[in-house]
Amino acid sequence: MHKEEELKPSGRVRVPHVLTVAGSDSGAGAGIQADMKACAARGVYCSTVITAVTAQNTVGVQGVNIVTEDFVREQLKSVLSDMRPDVEALVVDPVMVSTSGDVLAGSSILASFREELLPLADIVTPNLREASALLGGSPLETVADMHSAAKSIHNFGPRNVLVKGGDLPSSSDAVDVLFDGKDFYEFRSTRVNTSNTHGTGCTLASSIAAELARGSPVLSAIKIAKRYVESALDYGKDILIGGGRQGPFDHLMKLKDGALNLCARRLFSPNDLLLYAVTDSKMNKKWGRSMSDAVKSAIEGGATIVQLREKDANTRDFLEAAKTCLEICRSHGVPLLINDRIDIALACDADGVHVGQSDMPARVARTILGPDKIIGVSCKTPEQAEKAWIDGADYIGCGGVYPTNTKENNVTVGLEGLKTVCLESKLPVVAIGGIGISNARPVMELGVPNLKGVAVVSALFDRESVSTETQKLLKVIKGST
Repeated sequence: MHKEEELKPSGRVRVPHVLTVAGSDSGAGAGIQADMKACAARGVYCSTVITAVTAQNTVGVQGVNIVTEDFVREQLKSVLSDMRPDVEALVVDPVMVSTSGDVLAGSSILASFREELLPLADIVTPNLREASALLGGSPLETVADMHSAAKSIHNFGPRNVLVKGGDLPSSSDAVDVLFDGKDFYEFRSTRVNTSNTHGTGCTLASSIAAELARGSPVLSAIKIAKRYVESALDYGKDILIGGGRQGPFDHLMKLKDGALNLCARRLFSPNDLLLYAVTDSKMNKKWGRSMSDAVKSAIEGGATIVQLREKDANTRDFLEAAKTCLEICRSHGVPLLINDRIDIALACDADGVHVGQSDMPARVARTILGPDKIIGVSCKTPEQAEKAWIDGADYIGCGGVYPTNTKENNVTVGLEGLKTVCLESKLPVVAIGGIGISNARPVMELGVPNLKGVAVVSALFDRESVSTETQKLLKVIKGST
């Protein structure tokens, strides 16, 4: 699968583009069909090259018709000559044994995988049986076996190896193991009790490719893709398609009433954290502003993301204000998060939430909100940042960097503490706490690549003109990046 960086002619929008090379599944649960549905769900365009046409359904595979090499080459030439993919990431799903146990490729192609394809791959995603086949048939029965297999397959040449452990009998969770040539990472999610699992491998691989096409690093792409597959499996666990023992799942989560339209949702980018405006009800009251007026002024000044922090209003009033603020944010393409209140975020369909260490855990919030909502977590230590990443957060807020009056008894971490957390965090970081025009520059000049911006309260909202102060601060921040 390839990533295309489309040129952007005047008035036209660049669209992330994945090219998938795979076989066709007439039952539409796996193969090319799964790739296209997964990419559509992730908001990415998908072009195709078909290598085989299969006759299969939920019962099994009844026949395979291999497309000739010449015609595969012709399809590739047709797509590449017109759409000009910029090949930045090659994701290889070594389809030899399906999730259902059907053997899809003979042993004769193993040498080709090992010697020709895997050395070119940026990431390879074998399931347990495929990893075993690539390594001569030794069974994988524990997470330790998966670690060993990932390291051994890495010796064939791919940059990253993700061994999928969805069928691992010794684990109560669905565990995948990544080896990048240096470190191991374990991705854990709740095992969904369903027989509708046909095409999970294809879907995970194409979802990873989609996130890479959107610009995510490998770790984030895997995390987001795994979260998406878990949510889609859970959503479609009770649907009935076909009479076989293993049915397809609902990639777009639209086959049941009240479905969430994932395609229409704006996906999170770490660059959204550049100027993170956090409203304060007491300051709004002091200056005679409504919450929506404050939000509108901040966005007009250049705020790139907004968090509503409301401690005084009753739930009904907060919900109505949040709905109004959401309309303002959506009209400007700015994400809106709710501080702590998962119920308000759900009720107004906000883009996500931000939680503290004493609030609902991020993992629970993720279960409630689903795969595409943004979740941020306040962290002061590398250990808290690691936990946030494991629990499925999208970013962390680190601070207070400087002393602040907006939170009582808030221990500061200073610039060195912020830098330490940034260097250890696998997630993008926004600095928070006492930051304003006078001291934002040294924060942004710490020289750590995953520090993406500053979160500000008083320096924006405890001022007469929110939009003017936002403009001034944005100029300082951009001058430091």
